[in-house]
Amino acid sequence: MIRFNHVKKAFGPKVIYRDLCLEVYPGETLTIMGGSGVGKSVMLKLLIRLLEVDEGEVTFHGKDVTKMKERDVANVRRRIAMLFQGAALFDSISVGENVAYGLNEHYRDIMSPKEMAERVDWALSLVGLPGIEGMRPADLSGGMKKRVGLARAIAIQPEVLLYDEPTTGLDPINTERINHLIKGLKSSIDVTSIVVTHDMKSAFSVSDRMAMVHSGAIVLCGTPSQFQESRDPRVHDFINGIAPVNEDVETLLKA
Repeated sequence: MIRFNHVKKAFGPKVIYRDLCLEVYPGETLTIMGGSGVGKSVMLKLLIRLLEVDEGEVTFHGKDVTKMKERDVANVRRRIAMLFQGAALFDSISVGENVAYGLNEHYRDIMSPKEMAERVDWALSLVGLPGIEGMRPADLSGGMKKRVGLARAIAIQPEVLLYDEPTTGLDPINTERINHLIKGLKSSIDVTSIVVTHDMKSAFSVSDRMAMVHSGAIVLCGTPSQFQESRDPRVHDFINGIAPVNEDVETLLKA
């Protein structure tokens, strides 16, 4: 369904990907893991052309997104929705208007205001927040903002959902609520999901497969069981939160 094929990406002298190869299968939840700054979120942005690759290709249903014209990229974005790390809600408009934002962008010529309102109500109900259309983002808790951001993403009924650090900054109850939603949406709206996270508990909870980024490439892609059984020290140390043995306290304090 989605394939990153020998992708290279750098920002000046900082190399993010030197040879990214990864495939995402229809209907699965694939979690992308790795340390801070390795390019997990960059991968999502390359897929929907918020960033451009330096080399290689990114395909969606066999078509190379990196070479598409803008109108074709817009069509891809109608089929792939993203929950941003900070929810990225617009404070100047209501919750309902936030959730309807993608519908207005992509479907205003084919959906009536009544149909959009019904879709907004459906999306908010699906994330457990019915009837809050009139509220403002400033009135919401962090967990509610994440769920409204998720409602906005699913309102366009995408084929693929991208989650960028969906549990960052949430308390344990809201973290579990988001994990439950990720698992529930997979079956209720038949969606393929890519989850970027460094939360190992969440990763093992929601994933069909997991992929770890290290030094500009994927060092392991497999099931949660394969990760738990891996003897690769890079994988073992990361999932168990073990710092490299050559990192002393002074080094960590300077990081």
